[in-house]
Amino acid sequence: MSSQQDDKKLWDGRFAERTNVLVEAFSESVSFDQRLYAHDILGSMAHAKMLAEVGVITDTDRDNILKGLEQIQLDIERDDLFWSTGLEDVHMNIEARLTERIGEAGKKLHTGRSRNDQIATDMRLYLRDKVDRIVTLLKTVRSRLIDRAETEADTIMPGFTHMQVAQPVTFGHHLMAWQEMFRRDSERMQDCRKRVNVMPLGCAALAGTSYPINRHMTMKLLGFEAVTENSLDAVSDRDFAIEFTSVCALIMTHLSRLSEEIIIWASPQFDFIELPDSFCTGSSIMPQKKNPDVPELIRGRAGRVTGDLVALLTLMKSQPLAYNRDNQSDKEPLFNAADTVEICLLLLADMTPLIKTKADHMRKAALCGFSTATDLTDYLVRKGIPFRDAHKIVGKSVAYGIKNNKDLSEFSLDELQQFSQQITDDVYQILTLEGSVAARNHIGGTAPEQVRAAIRRARAELDS
Repeated sequence: MSSQQDDKKLWDGRFAERTNVLVEAFSESVSFDQRLYAHDILGSMAHAKMLAEVGVITDTDRDNILKGLEQIQLDIERDDLFWSTGLEDVHMNIEARLTERIGEAGKKLHTGRSRNDQIATDMRLYLRDKVDRIVTLLKTVRSRLIDRAETEADTIMPGFTHMQVAQPVTFGHHLMAWQEMFRRDSERMQDCRKRVNVMPLGCAALAGTSYPINRHMTMKLLGFEAVTENSLDAVSDRDFAIEFTSVCALIMTHLSRLSEEIIIWASPQFDFIELPDSFCTGSSIMPQKKNPDVPELIRGRAGRVTGDLVALLTLMKSQPLAYNRDNQSDKEPLFNAADTVEICLLLLADMTPLIKTKADHMRKAALCGFSTATDLTDYLVRKGIPFRDAHKIVGKSVAYGIKNNKDLSEFSLDELQQFSQQITDDVYQILTLEGSVAARNHIGGTAPEQVRAAIRRARAELDS
């Protein structure tokens, strides 16, 4: 294990006094930015190779630096490196350990760069990996939802507006609505990646460097698609982090909406679904309870990720060019947003296939609330009655049904004809739940035929 040289700063040549102990504790970031170690080492390796290629350091120095960095990465992965708060951050800790290990060559690594462009590069490398991971998880979640939708393409349930029964839909159609949300999230995340994958390394502190660096070589070594065009913007920009977090916040908003419905549906009052025991907990006092803790926690953590987005926007809103130490506070909300989205998507992917559907209860609920009233209105319109007149006729028939505790499908033909003589016995074909959902047979509609067509399109898009 490396020695604890907390008081040895790599920038202390200009200073006559030691850093105040409280300031040291207040200003350190290594306690949270150490998670960037692999990306920091990757960036340093590429930088060293480029410096040797342009003749700023020798090939021998380059080889020693690369070997030393590889050994440090192994030490970190074995939990055999002491992270010193006195050395402030992940960059200075790694550089100090490198110099301890290989001597003078380690002091040459930072030539032609600054911690300002170094951290901006590390964060982009980290986020690029996180974007790819989240897109993969979104694909898994979408695939699981599509599979369930296929199973439930004919399962009838009530559709709601204002949390009131509106029209019958199929559960498969409802599941595909969630899939659509996550499809858009995936598109947004992949679009965000384009702006993440731009390299700031080489911009140094704020003005670039006087060394004859080759930024395009470093760009290719690190797999970036472009280099930043302006050094002032490159070292101070956190748009890419804000954009990523905004997509995370929207993903969590969708996860929260989905979780809310799962919570409602699992309640005894609805009893549409049953959650697996492995994703629920009990009560310490009430032995009968089965609490939907996972969706509740997902719903709650959506607020935290929204808070992360607000924190980053607020952090950047008053900063002058170029880099400011405020930006040290960008990492914790960014890390939390990425971690939260990842675990929530993992949980949803695992839970979705295990949810039990109570189709009989869903169907019974769809029979309540006069859910086929719109179908009767459309029927009258097809008989030549203007829509507004048909709307009024059906409204009166619903009032009659409420008074007599009868659904429209339970009315006798005589009862229906007291509201309109245009109604004949063919009306019963459209007053059934199956007739109602089957009638919505167009792209985007809830008809089982259309749900299956949507499933085929979604699967083709996932496989492309």
